[in-house]
Amino acid sequence: MSLLIAIALTTGILSGIWGWVAVSFGLLSWGGFLGCTTYFALQRDGIKGVGLSIATNLSGVFWAMVIIKLSTMINLEIVGYIITALVAFMMCAQAKKHWLSFIPGTFIGSCATFAAAGNWQLVIPSLIVGVIFGYLMKTTGIWLHAKMSSDYEQMNNE
Repeated sequence: MSLLIAIALTTGILSGIWGWVAVSFGLLSWGGFLGCTTYFALQRDGIKGVGLSIATNLSGVFWAMVIIKLSTMINLEIVGYIITALVAFMMCAQAKKHWLSFIPGTFIGSCATFAAAGNWQLVIPSLIVGVIFGYLMKTTGIWLHAKMSSDYEQMNNE
């Protein structure tokens, strides 16, 4: 079994489980898939990948709330656009810090917050659990590939 197929298999199984977990705990299923996507797109495995994914997603939630709150304080449409421009700059500039260096993760967290109409209390756990599921999907896929490869080699050597 190829590595791609092994990861596809475990991703499929865990995606179904994630759907059930999200509904059972009142989380955003699509928000979890965005967290998952962040982990896969980062291409940094292990706990460091999980940490960086979560840090950038959460910074995106923060920046989205800054835009939402500041835009509602001043009732002038152009001000909202200016705030968005300044915050988007900050979202990119913060990547100078290693633990915030994955800019797409920041934008994913921000977009999830906008999609949930600013309900950050729901977005945050959905993204975090989604990142963890992404980690599990990839890790179990790699494990399955290694297990199937070693079993195949043992069968051929006997």
